[in-house]
Amino acid sequence: MNPRPRARSLAVVVLALAGLAGAAEKPWSVRAAETVLARHPDPTRLDSEQPKWEYTHGLLLDALWRVGEATEDPRYRRYVELYYDSMIDGDGRISTYRMEEFNIDRVEPGKALLALYGQVHAEKYRLALERLRQQMREHPRTSEGGLWHKLRYPSQMWLDGLYMAAPFLARYARVFGEPGPAFDDVVQQYVLMERHARDEKTGLLYHGWDESRKQRWADPRTGRSPAFWGRAVGWYAMGLVETLDELPAGHPGRATLAAILKRLANAVVRVQDPKSGAWYQVLDQGGREGNYLEASVSAMLSFVLMKGARLGHLEARHGQAGRRAYDGFLKEFVVVGQDGRLTIQRACQVAGLGGDPEKERYRDGSFEYYVGEKVRADDPKAVGPFIFASLERERPAKP
Repeated sequence: MNPRPRARSLAVVVLALAGLAGAAEKPWSVRAAETVLARHPDPTRLDSEQPKWEYTHGLLLDALWRVGEATEDPRYRRYVELYYDSMIDGDGRISTYRMEEFNIDRVEPGKALLALYGQVHAEKYRLALERLRQQMREHPRTSEGGLWHKLRYPSQMWLDGLYMAAPFLARYARVFGEPGPAFDDVVQQYVLMERHARDEKTGLLYHGWDESRKQRWADPRTGRSPAFWGRAVGWYAMGLVETLDELPAGHPGRATLAAILKRLANAVVRVQDPKSGAWYQVLDQGGREGNYLEASVSAMLSFVLMKGARLGHLEARHGQAGRRAYDGFLKEFVVVGQDGRLTIQRACQVAGLGGDPEKERYRDGSFEYYVGEKVRADDPKAVGPFIFASLERERPAKP
């Protein structure tokens, strides 16, 4: 492991604090990114007390990398590189990562690592990426080939998992020249998830699907969980637009994914809050007591609608809905402190499905469950997508 992460992290935060001066003149993407650097000088602890290989770390690192690309500011690459050099040893072994757990969340940090590897062709990075790819080769699947969310959640596909693994797999296949079946497999994951999770009446997607129908949360007929959790839909939607970026031109899966994206965009625009432009924790229950406008889904869907429209996968009206959501996000969720740092309010801390009812609280996927989960500020799952959406909003208009 790198012997000097603390010294390097202190250097990063000094630069970040200096960058906060005059922050009001900077774009929101940069202001948010500089806030992350200032608050978290050690990237291995972005969302944990101890160093951890986790999807929340990967999400923020991906966002910061994109800010670095947009601004050509070297601070962000140094910060991203510090994380991976701290977590990956010379033989490509990843600290705190255990492939035998077959946890799909642990694949997500591979996306930013692929971006770094594109500039720094270190052998240890390649070996670490191959470990993640090997997990996906061996990962347990449903009878139709759908990736389980985790080994401890047998026969289950969750919307979240599409974001965690599919864009990485597509990017890996592109970077390392894997044959066409790798891209076909990625497309098939979205097809299967929509097939089993989509509600025909609303067009929205249920959080999870249990092929075995053994989970208490699973409908005995359909296998679906009972509610439309906003962030889960946001994860799936972000995965779609990012995977479309990676598929080769002319691949038939592009039209398949674009059609899925459009169906989902139509559905989420119908449940967008007309006053704020944001979305609720449980998407279709906006007027129900206990429900609330939630930051992470609002940032995610704003980003997806704007980017999807810009790239021609969606219509202009979807892009307008995304911009309205973004402008509403600034009013609804963003607070600027006297020090120039941003606080992003009202993000659901975590939500899932199931668990061992003998050892822990069982997550039944009901409306009451989702609105009862803890809410916190500055959750990476809201901050990262806000940076994505900001970068999209800040793109120069076409002449």
